[in-house]
Amino acid sequence: MEALYTAEALSTGGGRDGHVRTVDGRLDTDMAAPKEMGGSGAGLNPELLFAAGYAACFNSALHAVARKEGTALRDVSVGSRVSIGANDAGGYQLQVVLEINVPGLDHEAAVRLINDADQLCPYSNALRGNVDITLDIVDE
Repeated sequence: MEALYTAEALSTGGGRDGHVRTVDGRLDTDMAAPKEMGGSGAGLNPELLFAAGYAACFNSALHAVARKEGTALRDVSVGSRVSIGANDAGGYQLQVVLEINVPGLDHEAAVRLINDADQLCPYSNALRGNVDITLDIVDE
């Protein structure tokens, strides 16, 4: 693969209870495990960052597919819920639900666009076969 862009970040301290910053300085924040996992919940956590990144990436993929097809989109939204839980091997795993709203398209056209975006999105491609992902279409 020839990289088009490379993001760099550094985690220090206790990981979930430490600090993270990007090399370019655009993100520089304290991390804190969520209360549900025994933490203070006073900072960001990896799942929040992942949910935001996946939602934005999938939304971008929707727009790219629509442009290629010549389909005009308006007021599209992608909500992302990333859950973490224990797996059977003694580790942890993620589960993702994307709630996708594509106003102005009939259900069939929305499904086609979403499926094509799922094939384009690098987050979806990285997770496919490894993470349980639900693509939930929110009809108007």
